Amino acid sequence: MPLNKKIGLFIPCYVDQFYPNVGIATLELLEKLGCQVSYPMGQTCCGQPMANAGYEWDTIGTTKHFLKTFLDYDYIVAPSGSCVLHIKDHAPAIPGMEKEQESLHQKIFELTEFLTDILKVETLHGSFPHRVGFHASCHGHRGLRLGSCSERNEPFYSKGKQLLEQLDGLEWVELTRTDECCGFGGTFAVTEEALSVQMGKDRLEDHLTHGVEILTGGDISCIMHLEGIAKRNQQPLEFMHIAEILNQAIS
Repeated sequence: MPLNKKIGLFIPCYVDQFYPNVGIATLELLEKLGCQVSYPMGQTCCGQPMANAGYEWDTIGTTKHFLKTFLDYDYIVAPSGSCVLHIKDHAPAIPGMEKEQESLHQKIFELTEFLTDILKVETLHGSFPHRVGFHASCHGHRGLRLGSCSERNEPFYSKGKQLLEQLDGLEWVELTRTDECCGFGGTFAVTEEALSVQMGKDRLEDHLTHGVEILTGGDISCIMHLEGIAKRNQQPLEFMHIAEILNQAIS
């Protein structure tokens, strides 16, 4: 990719508020790979929480604002599959801005998708000597197709694995249920708390049984859910977003 392309960094609300290091790691990683990155200070929530709660039409304002904020960039990159999927597939259509919206849909990417499909990263020089378990979040995995799905008859692939296995010493741990939901689901974790927690416990057990040291993934919201359950139950797992692992390894 030509290095003069303008890349807009889109940082979701919960990353900005609770996990700012994920946003910093994403920026540093992209810059280490030669990208020219800007962070538009006027960006706000993309509207996903309201839309997921059934108020999609009320997100017209945030969708218009997102369009105006990021329209002039060549690419938009975010460390979140769920927010990218919302912008691409679930944000309401804005009358009179159809062409602009379609253009935006073609140039917004989840981080691992951008690294593998646009930057074509094939060699990362770095070391991360740990046993790593990967959580394939639903929106990124099944919505954006960042990996093959166990319910489909298709060859295996994983954009996350494609990147992580380039690091020296990293051991990718194969799980029994490779792409099962963690139970977070945004507002689902609030309205169906007991079910959400039990699903999270089941997901964690798969990682613990296989001797995972560090649980990672592309959606910090899912990692946040799993980390909260693990900490309350004093389970010996560490949690990192994939941007943090890649950035730390190649620093």
